[in-house]
Amino acid sequence: MIAQPYTPDQNDALQEVVNIAMGQAGSSLAQILNHFIELSVPRLRLVTTADVMTTVVQLIGHNVETAAVRQAFYNDLCGEALIIFPYNGLQDIATLMEYSELDRQSTQEMLLDIGNVLIGAILNGIADILEIDLSFTAPAIIAEHTYVDAILVPNDMSWTHALLLEVRFALEQRDFKCHLLMLLTEETIDDLGTILDKFISSI
Repeated sequence: MIAQPYTPDQNDALQEVVNIAMGQAGSSLAQILNHFIELSVPRLRLVTTADVMTTVVQLIGHNVETAAVRQAFYNDLCGEALIIFPYNGLQDIATLMEYSELDRQSTQEMLLDIGNVLIGAILNGIADILEIDLSFTAPAIIAEHTYVDAILVPNDMSWTHALLLEVRFALEQRDFKCHLLMLLTEETIDDLGTILDKFISSI
C-alpha cells in the first residue's frame, strides 16, 4: 500500500498541530533543565523503510555512536516514536540534571527520563489538539553505543511506507542534541486524514 498525500489544507493543519506539540515538548524539557532548548523546524513526509535509514544517517552521520529510546503509541493513531542521542553531548545534559557520575545505569536513567518527557509531551499535545485518544507504552532503550545504520534496519521493520515526522532538539550554546522521529503506520495515515478533516471543520 502506498498512502496518498494529504490535501494542502490537511498538510497545513498537521504542520500547525505538530509545531504546537513540539513547542510544548521543548518547553517541558527546558523547564526540567532550566536551559533554553532550540528546535529545528519539524519535517513531515511519506517515506519507505530505506528512506528512514538514509534520512537519519544524513542527520547524524555514519560514524557517530548513539543511543536510542523507543515508545509505541496506539488507539486512534498507531505508530512509534524514537529519540536518537549522540553520545558526544550527553555530559552537558547530565551536568544540568545534576548527575554526579555518568555510568551506564545513570545514563540509561537519564535517557529514559528525557525520552519520556519529550515523547509524552508531543503525543499528549497532538491528542489534546485533535481531541483524540492516544495511549503509549513505557519508554525503552533499544540501542546503546550503536551506529544509526544498526538501529534502523529496513528488514526489521513491519511496514513498507510510513508518515515520518522528524525534529531536532538541542541545548543552546552546548553540544547536546537529540533527534526525534515519529512514524505513523500505513493504516494510520488514512485515519489521520479523517481526523484532520474533522479538526479543520471545527475551527
